Amino acid sequence: MAKDTEKLIRQLSLISYLMAERRPVTAMEIRRDVEGYSAMNEDAFARRFYADRSELEALGIHLRIERPADGQVEQENYSLPPENFYLAPVEFTDSELAALQTALTLLDGEFAYAEPLRLALQQLSWGRARPDKRPDQSTVALGITATAGGHDLSQRLAKIETAIFRRKTITFDYYTIERDRQSSRTVDPFLLLFQAGQFYLVGYAHDREAIRVFRLSRMSGKVAYATKAEHDFQRPTDFDPRVYAKRAVWQFGDVNSTAKILLSDRIAWQIERNFGHVGTVKKAGKGESSFTTEYAQSRALVSWVLGLGGNAAIAEPGELSDEYTERLALLRDRHTGEPQLAKKKRASAKKAVPAAKQADEEREPAAIRPERFARLVTLASILIDAGRRQAKLSATDLKERLKLTDEELEEDINVLNIVNFGAGSYVLYAERDGDEVEVDPEPYGDSFARPARLLPVEAKALVAAIDLLGDHIPEGSLASAREKVVTALGVDPVEDGLHIASAGPQGDDGGIAKIVSTATADRRILHFEYYKENEDEFSKRKVEPYALINGREGWYVAAWDLDREALRHFRLDRIKAAEATKTTFEPRPEVDPAEGIEGWPRTGEVPASSTALVWVSPERARWAREERTVSAELADGSVIVELGYAGTEWLVKEILKEAGDAAVLEPADARKAVLRAVTELGGTSARPRKRPGTSRKAPAKAAAPRARKAAVKKPAAKAAPSKNPKASGTTSK
Repeated sequence: MAKDTEKLIRQLSLISYLMAERRPVTAMEIRRDVEGYSAMNEDAFARRFYADRSELEALGIHLRIERPADGQVEQENYSLPPENFYLAPVEFTDSELAALQTALTLLDGEFAYAEPLRLALQQLSWGRARPDKRPDQSTVALGITATAGGHDLSQRLAKIETAIFRRKTITFDYYTIERDRQSSRTVDPFLLLFQAGQFYLVGYAHDREAIRVFRLSRMSGKVAYATKAEHDFQRPTDFDPRVYAKRAVWQFGDVNSTAKILLSDRIAWQIERNFGHVGTVKKAGKGESSFTTEYAQSRALVSWVLGLGGNAAIAEPGELSDEYTERLALLRDRHTGEPQLAKKKRASAKKAVPAAKQADEEREPAAIRPERFARLVTLASILIDAGRRQAKLSATDLKERLKLTDEELEEDINVLNIVNFGAGSYVLYAERDGDEVEVDPEPYGDSFARPARLLPVEAKALVAAIDLLGDHIPEGSLASAREKVVTALGVDPVEDGLHIASAGPQGDDGGIAKIVSTATADRRILHFEYYKENEDEFSKRKVEPYALINGREGWYVAAWDLDREALRHFRLDRIKAAEATKTTFEPRPEVDPAEGIEGWPRTGEVPASSTALVWVSPERARWAREERTVSAELADGSVIVELGYAGTEWLVKEILKEAGDAAVLEPADARKAVLRAVTELGGTSARPRKRPGTSRKAPAKAAAPRARKAAVKKPAAKAAPSKNPKASGTTSK
């Protein structure tokens, strides 16, 4: 019998014994009566018993220890109060349970914590009628699911999760993209953070003597424990995981400066809603507001301001405003005249697969498997309950409910049949005959007849799923369910080292999500005012809402636009105000709101009707290789990437956000459009550009990617980059 199996039998037998005795017992009694200890000598028992107690405590199961006045260990008494093992009752409403079941159905197979989530729901719904296995989920579709993505990353994720749980220092090789260097790292892991489709590790880096953030996809090789000690560190009491989950991109690193950004009132409401948690928005004058925020990365903040176009300008500090001006000049220079490029590295460049696409191609089932202890305790509860009802169970149903293979189910039943503490005091006896499982519960099965406490990984899985989906499930309330779970546990699982950030901006959407989700569930016509970012204008929309969909940039409502007679996707954070009318609608059979969910929501690349060739500077080429399809590698370290786009305005904004480190090569009209936009911004470094009172009309060709049309892709003609060997303008500040 494997050592791990022997340990599980010992621990389960110890729990059953202590629960059955209902009195404090001595170590000598435990050694004599509990399965697995009796054959040990005194020293071996002391070591094993101490290790088993430590592991159970790490799982949230605390033995009560009564020490004598003289402090002699031999005279210690041990007991296990029921409240230290059983889960406190959680009174979920039917809609809350249905919402949780919908969450599992949506995430099943594509959520790194899907399996512990399943066990958690099994425990929480104990004694309640099981919700439908396949609830109606047509009103929600997911592009971002917190999947591990790939075998290697899955293994790293599982190892780091365990290391956080056990407080173990780890070592790994890491590629630092800012320095373009790979080195070995030694880190005390504090937190796993999932944001914008990527897992990150936050921990204390020994070589830097500071807390640092590491992207798991940039790790290589195996993640290993640094020592053989049981624990290596304790997380600082002043460490706040929410600080890292809520930071804006310009706050990654050591925050040491404060910026003041002037905003046009046409977007101030959106900045306050989406970024109010990382700064302060105040009225600054007629038609203007100011946004004050701390920052660590000046380029990232300048990039963000450039992406806001003429609606934002940097007021202070002066050096940040100067950088804005310099990068604007760099954008102008790199879009003036014919492109001047270095020679290609090779005659025929091999197309690289973007990291986002690679992760999708390697998508696999959940990476984190719950501890076998949790699985056995849950299975024992199910078997004992069936035995008492004199009901036979289906092996197929058990395997489906707990996601077990046939071999795993056989092994788990065999282990539970052995759990005992001497003198025939077994917990249960189960026998399988084909697909039927018949159970004979023993008197001492009372110990496992009720659901056990949620183990840390189960609790984290439950809250992680709720946080990923937020208030976007129309069928029920996840927010109230989260509050009840945290109350029952006595601690927010985020504190135990896992934070799953919902897609898109971290700010409060002002109740828009609730209005939209309710209208979606009730099939009611929805009216809203929508900000079309690329055209910089507002429009009134009247739609039939069909589904809520998440993607890399946020949550969308897939809706039939009644004025345009077409399916569109509208980002919730760009809906300024919304109202669900009393008018209902019948779903159109031709509308499939989840169509294309494997595309732009997961990859971040818009449905393309055209393809641009974009040059990326040597300083930013490494990031481009991670996210884009590389068309050519140039001798000076720069690259040319392919970028699909459906509207020129969207492409222009993407190039502006690159802050001078990217330039459109082809098509020529898109290149000229960037130059026009830069020219318009030329005098706005001190104050946002005044806009006319009426909205300007967008060019007929433009199609805002944030209000996407479900259209068939047209084949794009690929243009060759300029072959001029002269290299110029390849550096930036």
